[in-house]
Amino acid sequence: MKRTLLFLALSMVLHGIATGQSMSLLFDGPVPPPAAPTADLPTAPATVPLDADLYRLIDRYAIRYGAGSVSDNLHTSVRPYTRAAVARLAERMLADSANLAPQDRFNAEYLLRDNWNFTTRPATYNQGRRPLLKQFYQRQSDLYSLSIPDFTLRVNPVLGLSVGKDSETDGLRYVNTRGAQVEGTIDERLSFYTFLADNQQGVPLYVRQRIERDRIVPHEGYWKDFRTVGGNQYDFFTARGSVTYAATRHISAQLGHDRNVIGNGYRSLILSDYSAPYFFLKLNTRIWKLNYQNLFTEMVAQRTLDANGSFQDTLYQKKYMALHHLSFDVTPTFNVGLFENTILGGRSFRRDSLGRNIPGSQRRGFELEYLNPIIFYRAVEQHVGSADNTVLGLDFKWNIRRTAQLYGQLMLDEFKLSEVRAGKGWWANKQAFQLGGKYLNVAGIRTLDVQLEFNYIRPFTYQHADSYTNYQHYQQPLAHPMGANLYEALGVLSYQPLPRLQLVGKAFYTVQGQDRQLKADSLVNY
Repeated sequence: MKRTLLFLALSMVLHGIATGQSMSLLFDGPVPPPAAPTADLPTAPATVPLDADLYRLIDRYAIRYGAGSVSDNLHTSVRPYTRAAVARLAERMLADSANLAPQDRFNAEYLLRDNWNFTTRPATYNQGRRPLLKQFYQRQSDLYSLSIPDFTLRVNPVLGLSVGKDSETDGLRYVNTRGAQVEGTIDERLSFYTFLADNQQGVPLYVRQRIERDRIVPHEGYWKDFRTVGGNQYDFFTARGSVTYAATRHISAQLGHDRNVIGNGYRSLILSDYSAPYFFLKLNTRIWKLNYQNLFTEMVAQRTLDANGSFQDTLYQKKYMALHHLSFDVTPTFNVGLFENTILGGRSFRRDSLGRNIPGSQRRGFELEYLNPIIFYRAVEQHVGSADNTVLGLDFKWNIRRTAQLYGQLMLDEFKLSEVRAGKGWWANKQAFQLGGKYLNVAGIRTLDVQLEFNYIRPFTYQHADSYTNYQHYQQPLAHPMGANLYEALGVLSYQPLPRLQLVGKAFYTVQGQDRQLKADSLVNY
């Protein structure tokens, strides 16, 4: 049993530099009081890009102000959020302006400006004070923006620069990101988004050890060595994008290459944003107290490496995922969700004399029966005679008196009650659960928030017959970053003493069982 005490991280985020990985709070000036819409708002369900700092703020205000009408209440267990829902949240915040701290008002104004084409406020609140060359920063939120009937466009640069020291290796640790982000809407029903960035980074020792073990840079796909002086350094290109269409007032379809998240915690035991982006088709139905999401993805089962461990120029083997999640607001403050997820192999299999799966030569492709949006996937798996990997479970969220939140997840792969009662550690009982809480304005100190979370994952929970059906993509976990066979306690403390200054401290304690291996291989993920 290997015990690991992960480091305590303290980060200071100055909201004055726009980057692709952290929120930029650049805007001053009061926002006018609520006003009637000046024009019809787009119905295109554009989404807010996933970002830890930004979503921590949105979640904070969803606890305090999220219990709005049924039609615009945020279903925070499915991410990314729509820009329209975040704009409604910011408007509710400013309607309670008498009780807002300066930091909260600053954040609300940022959220409105960042979602200017989905708010009912007049356009003057986001007007640039001194546009550059009369074309750039006409709106405070965007380098270049355009809004004409049936079309909006937003173009922004991406710049992420950081530098630090690692006590265990020589040389500087750094991240150097440059790129662009483009998004917009067409005909009020279609939205588009793309993020492109070139990256170089020198990582701390513990990250480098993970890269050497898995032969992959976390969160990314293709990569190459950049420099080797002072420790390994890496070069990679990040590309994400999507197109979303509002088929009706309540149903939308999204096609993209990006990540998705299910859950309210710091971790997700169902689907997290840890892995590389993947191709997906997502259908979302939002009506009454319900949010129903169908997600169909194509992923990479195996990468082909040569004898030196380098990438080969060949088509990588595919795998697929079909997931549906139903979220129900029992009350304005209590939500429960049910999910089912199936990982499909991209190749056919045959059984040997011992009943083991042996990959066949036939490429299988995606099972069309899984496209049925309302069905029990286990029944489909049995019907087509496949050996796919199906898991199911639930999640919940309870907001308490606008100051706290309890949340959790339960994931079941295989479950046999008699073996659980026997207490012999039967390997095929694969379960995981999460329980956490958030508390706002600790000890009466405004903007001082704490989050505590416990995760427990039994051995083999995310493992299956092989890489075609296990719970990973591009050799990276789809749920918890460390895989299975662990329990973990973590805490996040955040404080915003000034509008442009945010302090965040994180502490993790993880105990994980690992086998000793002569050669590391992340496919052996207990």
